Amino acid sequence: MKRIIEHTADGSATLFVPKLNEHYHSVKGARTESQHIFIEMGLKRSSVQPVHLLEIGFGTGLNAYLTLVEAQKNKKQIYYTGLELYPLEWNTIEQLHYTDDPLFREMHLLPWEEETNILPNFAFLKKQFDFTQLTSDIFPAGFDVIYFDAFAPEKQPEMWKQELFNCLYSLISPGGILTTYCAKGVIRRMFQQAGFVMERLPGPPNGKREILRGTKR
Repeated sequence: MKRIIEHTADGSATLFVPKLNEHYHSVKGARTESQHIFIEMGLKRSSVQPVHLLEIGFGTGLNAYLTLVEAQKNKKQIYYTGLELYPLEWNTIEQLHYTDDPLFREMHLLPWEEETNILPNFAFLKKQFDFTQLTSDIFPAGFDVIYFDAFAPEKQPEMWKQELFNCLYSLISPGGILTTYCAKGVIRRMFQQAGFVMERLPGPPNGKREILRGTKR
């Protein structure tokens, strides 16, 4: 699938997929969006230690890398699992110039399906997996934070279905947090039907007006 590198408003780059007419990140600011939605509104709102984290849509690895940076800063133990059906090649990722940190390169060049301790307090696992085939018995329950970062519902409707949200609810621990950039009413109601207590939150600076965060009570 063809992907085109484009620069966003905060100076960081993203990928555009002409076939889907969709970007991997917000054109208002790729790094700003990821930091706000998934780190500030998700990971940093979890008080558990250690944190077991699941990302739906590993993509460029930006969310995973920012999670690693947060682990370095706050010495929090994190067990990260990222799901991605269509892994990107490193030679594509490298052109985005997100960071010169060799750990970012290591994340992409590590083999899939093998958990690796990139840092003493950061265990990293990426799995090539079709999220639409998720059932509650595929992964062990007990995730504390979920990043839901699939392409938009109108681009990939198969990723935004009630039965999949129900599975995510079964995988998350009581008090666990789910964050997503999509604030559509129909999506919020499906997460609520799954059991999440949903909040509308302010979106990233100069970006989307609102995002969603769900909590399992």
